[in-house]
Amino acid sequence: MRDTIREIWSTARRNKLRTSLTGFAVAWGIFMLIVLLGAGNGLINANLQQSDRFLSNSMVVFGGRTSMPYQGLDEGRSIRLQTRDIATTANEFKDNIDRVGARYETTATISNGEDYISAEIAGVYPNHAQIDKLQMVHGRFINELDLRQKRKVLVLSSNQAKELQPKGYAQLVGRYVKVGSMAFKVVGIYKDEENGQSEAFAAYSAIKSIFGANTDEAGNIEFTFHGLTTEKANEDFERNYRQRLNASHQAHPDDESAVWLWNRYTQSLQMEQGISIIRTFLWIVGLFTLLSGIVGVSNIMLITVKERTHEFGIRKAIGAKPWSILKLIIVESVVITTFFGYIGMILGIAANEYMDATLGHDTIDTGLFQATMFLNPTVGLDVCVEATMVMVIAGTMAGLIPAYKASRIRPIEALRAE
Repeated sequence: MRDTIREIWSTARRNKLRTSLTGFAVAWGIFMLIVLLGAGNGLINANLQQSDRFLSNSMVVFGGRTSMPYQGLDEGRSIRLQTRDIATTANEFKDNIDRVGARYETTATISNGEDYISAEIAGVYPNHAQIDKLQMVHGRFINELDLRQKRKVLVLSSNQAKELQPKGYAQLVGRYVKVGSMAFKVVGIYKDEENGQSEAFAAYSAIKSIFGANTDEAGNIEFTFHGLTTEKANEDFERNYRQRLNASHQAHPDDESAVWLWNRYTQSLQMEQGISIIRTFLWIVGLFTLLSGIVGVSNIMLITVKERTHEFGIRKAIGAKPWSILKLIIVESVVITTFFGYIGMILGIAANEYMDATLGHDTIDTGLFQATMFLNPTVGLDVCVEATMVMVIAGTMAGLIPAYKASRIRPIEALRAE
């Protein structure tokens, strides 16, 4: 085997350009396959992370603006959800809705001694922690008793707590802080989402009575649901629900802009379909890229065997067996393809790591939250090995057929070959 390796090395040194072109075709094909799949996985992982931030069987309802005239009223009217809409949601759609909640937002200064922050405070129901998958690290979330008794309690994010009490922020739980001029008791601290906006939470009833006492506006409605397992079932529910709220606000039954529905379940279904399409597209492009490398390797191996026909004739003339010639071509193809395939794999992984270190830290502000657009662009080791094996087999097969013919040619004919 050592002699075979030496012979391959000697041949590669004599034919540097040919060996370089073969190696480049192999390395480039595998490099592009890994980079394409890695970039696609980075986009997919980022989208999956954002969709996983919320409970899939949940909806959020927003007031919108009418886009159609109705009953003598012009289009363009602003629709604001009312407290009666919460009751309508809870009472008239019991077959599918589990627990109805609402969210009323305000902005205030939260202070703890000399430390203070300006924060968005959302008055919510207890089910909000389940819907937004909040992870409590200290204390608890808003409960039913807080809601019924309009307790002035507050749940802070870990970043907010650290700003209000830099040392030992967990000690804030159980203590009072000022929200504007009023004292609120901190009952819990939750973990900040990666790249998410920090906000404080309080009981909906307390925030509504303090900051929205002179209005019947409900803010946004949010709820969990069951039994809507298909896209059609969700569409039917949304249509019926929207028509009911539209009727309550004198909006056209078919006006989809008067009330906005954020259905996380249909969003999840659409995302799964989109991800499936992206994965298929990436594999098609990647395989065609790999195919271009295979074609390059095949052509070079064909030329290599043809150029060495004279050499094979000399080998046969001095007693070389046909199998020894075949073995030389096969081993040379395997060694060169594996070596340069490994280089392409390493470069592809390095490129993915670079993308993760640069694009992976970029975020966009959607208005509701900040989102990472690129996350963990990895490709499984099995994919890298399989791609390299395809290159090895393709290169071997490309050289095997002409090598077999060359090994069978009579020495005198091989010596005459140009």
